[in-house]
Amino acid sequence: MSTAAADTTNLAAEDIRFIKEHLGEWLAEQSLGKPPAVYEIELRERMVRVEEELRHQRELIKTILEQMDKRFEALQKELDRRFEAVDKRFEAVDKRFEILQNEMNRRFEALTRRIDRFMIWSYAITLTVGGLVVTILKL
Repeated sequence: MSTAAADTTNLAAEDIRFIKEHLGEWLAEQSLGKPPAVYEIELRERMVRVEEELRHQRELIKTILEQMDKRFEALQKELDRRFEAVDKRFEAVDKRFEILQNEMNRRFEALTRRIDRFMIWSYAITLTVGGLVVTILKL
């Protein structure tokens, strides 16, 4: 290797070292010209504010979820109350149908008795008239 090639290799290594040493300063200079310590403190303060805001958001979400739970519980109670009212209405309708059914059964039994009596009387009258007709014809 020639000395010119070695110089360019050493020069490149020196450049890399120099860039590494001064990179933080250059970035801090680009950040509104503040020194690295002030920039770092500002970043930490921002991080603290972000963490506080996240904590606040977490608490806010927790509060919202608790309120939603309460609303769901209230809604569930209201739905339970309404379903109980509907059940009571169905029970009342069921009792009314049962009463009507019993009333219809009673009426059908009375009608059946009347028809049975009618049939008995009709049969008896038919036999009596038939017997009288036969007796009159024999005489």
